[in-house]
Amino acid sequence: MSDNLLGRLFSGGLFARLSGGRLGSGPVGDLYTAVVTRAREPVFYRDLGVPDTLDGRFDLVALHCFLVMRRLKGRGAEAGALSRRLYETMIDNFEKSLLEMGVGDSGIGRRVKTMARALAGRIRAYDEALAEPDDRRLEVALDNNVYGTVVEGVDPAALAALTAYARASATVLDAQPLEALLRGEVAFAALPEVRQG
Repeated sequence: MSDNLLGRLFSGGLFARLSGGRLGSGPVGDLYTAVVTRAREPVFYRDLGVPDTLDGRFDLVALHCFLVMRRLKGRGAEAGALSRRLYETMIDNFEKSLLEMGVGDSGIGRRVKTMARALAGRIRAYDEALAEPDDRRLEVALDNNVYGTVVEGVDPAALAALTAYARASATVLDAQPLEALLRGEVAFAALPEVRQG
């Protein structure tokens, strides 16, 4: 998102709107609110060096949404429908935020398609990386996406902490009863800490 569209989206639209409460109703609203709430945790920006920009925030929402969708994948029709609705809610929320930002109707469709392609690419990269037994591929995927706009280099300890957190969150979600997710309850791993040398 070259023109800082994502930054404006999260700083003035989506994130600002969500800070006041739940987004939507029912399980999908609960899941999406939990995703965005977790993605807003200051530790990611303050301690792990995730850029506190539209791009950085977008990537943390995408990562957490992916983790929930990964858990729902292949778990039956109800789980599949919830995963699709979660993805659609995210895209719909982005679209509404664009409207609030004053993006003209003619440009919204193109921008939403760009965001959807960016999300699809991230989902694929994270899914393939988590299928690997070691964390090298996951680390590369997180470096390319979450830290993709960092110019001066990424702190290896921060990248390792985010990688460990993503892997641990996938494990926590795998252990969470499917019924809880279908009710809109989600648990991620404990917030990450950077281990100093």
